[in-house]
Amino acid sequence: MSFFCLASRNAWRKPLRTLLLIFCVTVAFLIYGLTASFLNGTQETTGASDDLLGVMSAAGRTQALPMAAMTPIASEPGVASVAYMTRMRGFVTVEKNVVAVSAINPALIAKVNGKELGLTPELVSALGAARDRVLVGRALAQAQGWSVGQRIAVTSFQTARKDGSRDWRFDIAGIFEGETASSDTYFMLANYDYINTARSRGTDTVDAFVVRPAPGTSAGALAAHIDAIFANSATPTRTQSEKQFLEGFLRQYADVGLITNLVVGAAFVTLLMIVINTMMFAVRERTFEIGVLKTLGFSRKRILILVLGETLFLFALGGTLGLVLAKLATVMTGPALGLVFSTTVLAKAALLVAALGLVTGLIPAINAMRAPITAAFRAR
Repeated sequence: MSFFCLASRNAWRKPLRTLLLIFCVTVAFLIYGLTASFLNGTQETTGASDDLLGVMSAAGRTQALPMAAMTPIASEPGVASVAYMTRMRGFVTVEKNVVAVSAINPALIAKVNGKELGLTPELVSALGAARDRVLVGRALAQAQGWSVGQRIAVTSFQTARKDGSRDWRFDIAGIFEGETASSDTYFMLANYDYINTARSRGTDTVDAFVVRPAPGTSAGALAAHIDAIFANSATPTRTQSEKQFLEGFLRQYADVGLITNLVVGAAFVTLLMIVINTMMFAVRERTFEIGVLKTLGFSRKRILILVLGETLFLFALGGTLGLVLAKLATVMTGPALGLVFSTTVLAKAALLVAALGLVTGLIPAINAMRAPITAAFRAR
C-alpha cells in the first residue's frame, strides 16, 4: 500500500465525518472564491484604467458641469482627446430591473476610450445613424435577452422629458463587447443630442468629461492642471482616474476590501477550529494503530507526514469543490454582478489550501508523532 493510499484510507475511515469536513471546507472556499472574485471584479480587473481621467464637479456626482467647460479642457497641453457624458438611470418594465444609460457623442467617445469599450467603426456609425439609437453592452444584453433591432423603453428615475413623461424609447443599433472579458459592459450608450434636446432641464450640461492624456503625459499631473483651471470658477472640478473613481464610489458605502477580508477570515477561523478538533479526536481514536506503525518501523517523521497528508487530502478535495462552484457562479452571474474569477484568485486559493491543510494537521500530527509506543498499546 502506497503512502498516499494509506493517508486517504485513514481519511475515509469514518465516511460521514469525512463528508462533513469536506462540506465545511467546500463552503469556506466557496465563500472565499465569491468574495475574492467580487473584490477582483470591482477594484482590480474591471477594465478600470489608471490613465483615463474623469472630470466631474467638485460638489459631487449629482452636480452637472456646463458643456462650455470642454473648450478649456481640450486646450490644456497634454490632453490627447476629450469626450463628454451624461448618466441616466432608469428601469425596464419593473423598478427592480435597473439599467444605466450613458449619453455620449459617438465620434468623441470612440477617440477617448473606444478600444476599452470595444467600439468598432461599424458600431459607431450605427449609433450615429439615428438620434434614438443605442449600443448595448454584452453583459446587459445577455441579462435582458435583448438583440439588435429591438425597440426598448427605459423609464428614467430623474430625467424627465419636456412633455412630462419619463419614458425614453430606443432602437438597439448594436452590441459592444468590451476590450476584455472583465470589462464592464452592463450599460448602454445613447446619443447625447437626443437626450439633451428632449429633457426638461439640465440642457447643455454634462455629468463628466472623459479625458485621454497624450503619450508621455502624467495622468496625475494633468488631473491637477485641469482642476487648477476651474479652481476659482463657478463650477470647480475634481479630476480622477477611472480606477480612483471606482474605488472612491465603493468606499461611499463601505470599505469593501475590509468587509470581504473579515467575512473570509471568520469563515476560515471557524473552519480551523472545526477541523483541528475533529482531527485531534480522529488521531486519538487511532492511538493504538499509531503504536503498531511505530513498532513496524514507521519513523516519527513519517507519522507526522501521514497525519498532515490526511488533512491536506481533505482540504485539497474540499477546496477544489468550493473553487469549482465559485467558478461556475462567476460564469453564470459574473457579468451582471461584476464577479471575476482570475488566475490570481486561483493561485491565492491554492496557497490557502496548502497553508490551512498544514496548520490544521500540525497539532494532531505532533501529538501522534510524540505518542510513546507503550502508551499507545495501553490505549487498546
